[in-house]
Amino acid sequence: MEIKLTNDAINWFKQELEAQSGDYIRFYARYGGSSPFHEGFSLGMNREQPHEIGIETVVEDIHFYIEKTDEWFFNDHHLIVNVDTTNDELSYSYEK
Repeated sequence: MEIKLTNDAINWFKQELEAQSGDYIRFYARYGGSSPFHEGFSLGMNREQPHEIGIETVVEDIHFYIEKTDEWFFNDHHLIVNVDTTNDELSYSYEK
């Protein structure tokens, strides 16, 4: 399992969250909404320090990660992070 980010997504994090070298961005399972794998859960994102990293991708010294306790949510799929240009928001997809 991997976290893959497009260049547009990296730029979005830098502009919208003012992410910079040394920051940690967590993707996590949150209660509410829906996802392709789990009704009643959706993907959340936050800037926070890790406790126990399960999956990590580092781009320009910005750490994008998923905690071990949230790996179940992704159902052994890669997380693809992109930007929906129609509303300038992050978009997520999953691939095996």
